[in-house]
Amino acid sequence: MARETFTGTAWITGAGTGIGRGIALALAARGMTVAASARTEADLLSLAAEAKGPGSILPVRLDVTDEEAVRAAVARIEAEAGPITLAIINAGTNSEVTAQKFDTGKFASVMEINLLGAVYCLGALLPRLRQRRSGRIALVASVAGYRGLPTAAAYAASKAGLIAMTESLKPELEGDNVELTLINPGFVDTPLTRRNTFPMPFLIDTDAAVRAIMRGLERGRFEIVFPWQMTILMKLLGVLPYRPFFAITRRMVRRL
Repeated sequence: MARETFTGTAWITGAGTGIGRGIALALAARGMTVAASARTEADLLSLAAEAKGPGSILPVRLDVTDEEAVRAAVARIEAEAGPITLAIINAGTNSEVTAQKFDTGKFASVMEINLLGAVYCLGALLPRLRQRRSGRIALVASVAGYRGLPTAAAYAASKAGLIAMTESLKPELEGDNVELTLINPGFVDTPLTRRNTFPMPFLIDTDAAVRAIMRGLERGRFEIVFPWQMTILMKLLGVLPYRPFFAITRRMVRRL
């Protein structure tokens, strides 16, 4: 279990706001050159201005659903800032999808950004890291990926896919000396979660989330999951047989 040393160049997707932005600032403060990607250029420019050394932030505007653009972004980052030693694949979105309003367009958009966007990033990164036989990639999923909950049909499916993909790739990449980390947050107060229309138990602020992630990376953990209260709740739901599990989720539906 290799510890992260925070040297070289980091690449973060979804860095314009929320957790991604906080990690970018934390890594720059540790001395890394941070290539920060997001779709909104203004967010990236304000992030670069906010960063405090000794590291720096290179804004790289990017839509992760464009596979060719992802490959070009990785090539640009390595040409301008050096080999990527740490990647945080964080870009994501959420749209509530219910049986009563089963919107296939919303579903497809969530899957494309959350899951396929991460796949495209891996496709651009893995050949480079495997050839160098070094580096760490952290993929941001969610405790929502442990079990399907009401209104989260699309989001939970995308995050469950990320979890399964990361688990599948980890033992294969160990032979190439490439480390994978799975980040599973609970509810974090970000612009994305503020759109939720349901109660969010054990909500934490972005600073607390960033501290948990940095601590987990430092220790070389495979899974970084927080906060502990939400972790226990979702892990318990994850092992429940279907009968009691659906008894709980039916009550959740009645409260919506």
